[in-house]
Amino acid sequence: MIKPRLEVMLERGLFASRWLMAPFYVGLVIALAALIVVFFQELFHELGHLLSMKPEDAILMALSLIDLSLAANLLVIVTLSGYENFVSKIDTAAHEDRPEWMGTVDFSGLKMKLIASIVAISAIALLKAFLELSEPGTPLDEPRLLWLVVVHLSFVVSGVLLALMDWLNSRVS
Repeated sequence: MIKPRLEVMLERGLFASRWLMAPFYVGLVIALAALIVVFFQELFHELGHLLSMKPEDAILMALSLIDLSLAANLLVIVTLSGYENFVSKIDTAAHEDRPEWMGTVDFSGLKMKLIASIVAISAIALLKAFLELSEPGTPLDEPRLLWLVVVHLSFVVSGVLLALMDWLNSRVS
């Protein structure tokens, strides 16, 4: 049976509409560039104090830089996986530097990578807050610490629940 012309045109239009997502991924690349600027601002700001740094300060600097790099990794994963899942395949199969996960991360895998990165970023923020308490003269801000713990635990629970839902969905399918 041949489909009516209107239906064919509608389906082609709907399929082509996936390209409306492309500007979002370009925006994420711009956000990645902004993170690079912030990363180097943080690095150069902290390097000015390098010779007078205490071990705790060096750890806090490292955690801040790790935090930014995790956010950047997350942007790369979301950009490349999202583009490949929802817009078009990226033709880099023969490139020697192509990451192994490219082309294999589906929406479910993308959700898990996203929540894992968010949990790691949250854990670093929490660790930084606790390390800052070891600095002399730092007042204990119990409500802030409580909220950091609550937010982190909510991310962890969300991640576990997402993983459980994916596991249950794979058993049903």
